[in-house]
Amino acid sequence: MSIRNEIIMDFSSNSENESLARTVISAFVARLDPTLEELADIKTAVSEAVTNAIIHGYEKQPGMVRMKAVIQENVLSIEISDQGAGIENLKRAMEPMYTSKPELDRSGMGFAFMEAFMDELEVESEVGKGTVIRMKKRIYSAIHIS
Repeated sequence: MSIRNEIIMDFSSNSENESLARTVISAFVARLDPTLEELADIKTAVSEAVTNAIIHGYEKQPGMVRMKAVIQENVLSIEISDQGAGIENLKRAMEPMYTSKPELDRSGMGFAFMEAFMDELEVESEVGKGTVIRMKKRIYSAIHIS
């Protein structure tokens, strides 16, 4: 029987909380002893998801972002959600280099980075109701941890 571990953290949509989310996910996944590359991938994906919630979801308005993470065996599942503006055209938003905020010098690579750095990416969004980003990453170095 494998041990399941789970955290849920709600935080304000302040840009400084992006680093908090990165730190918390790093500490949470540490028990799996990820490689530096695996850890960097996870931190980058979380950073992009949280930044999207803050910048695009709430558009500098107050709101709450939720980060839920689950470890089951050697798989880390992360869910970042907001109750912000939602994404009008999800297919277009997921295209590399597309940004709805070019005036903010956004690269439009957030979803592309999440997809590249994680094993699975799923995005659900409804205009006016918010967005949920679900990601999974297998930590291969954890296979030998008992």
